[in-house]
Amino acid sequence: MAVKVLILEDNPVARGFLCRVVRESFSDVSGITEASDLEAARRVLGHGPGGRASPQGEPYQLILVDLELPDGSGLELLSELSQYPATRIVTTLYSDDEHLFPALQCGADGYLLKEDRFEVLVEELQKIVRGQPPLSPAIARRLLTHFRSGDGALHNHVAPPAVAAQATAVLVPSEHERLTPRESEVLTYLSKGFTIKEIAALMGIKWFTVNDHIKSIYKKLNVSSRAEAAVLASKQGLV
Repeated sequence: MAVKVLILEDNPVARGFLCRVVRESFSDVSGITEASDLEAARRVLGHGPGGRASPQGEPYQLILVDLELPDGSGLELLSELSQYPATRIVTTLYSDDEHLFPALQCGADGYLLKEDRFEVLVEELQKIVRGQPPLSPAIARRLLTHFRSGDGALHNHVAPPAVAAQATAVLVPSEHERLTPRESEVLTYLSKGFTIKEIAALMGIKWFTVNDHIKSIYKKLNVSSRAEAAVLASKQGLV
């Protein structure tokens, strides 16, 4: 199964640019659907009762979402996609806190600036395959200014509750949050240094499926990197 992509962007020039970025980033793109507004995106996503997306046929694995749209905000769609099995990436011109943190709170898995160079965006998107969040360099720097390393204290501004909680939470999994056998297998490979594509080949599954397992592992262990996950899993005897 190849990667199916949806790009929500009202500017046709930017849409074409993002299509080129996606095709350069992944070798297994089966198709790219373009939507210029929320209504069109909701239609192709199969929105049902309650405004939630309900996959019809083969779901999209990657969704790029612009924030400023003719008929609303991309934040609305991000919230509606909370249960949708896709990697959701914001692609925007806005690098300020007023756009960044709400997007993360609404479920964005990454945040890219369209003003970045073509090769930078390609490199950031390819991080998805390695289980890393795609963040434009300027956005990564901005996040770092909000959190002090070590004690997790906030710097200059108060971050949204969800982000602050993630930065300061203690790395102890709940008893009922133990890993599934499949997740344990993925974590074992991660701790040995295998890439997501290599893990997919070893397990006979698609790399987007591996990525989903990694997201679940990180959530259960309350960590944000493979190094943290491997160390905590070893200490807790999870693998």
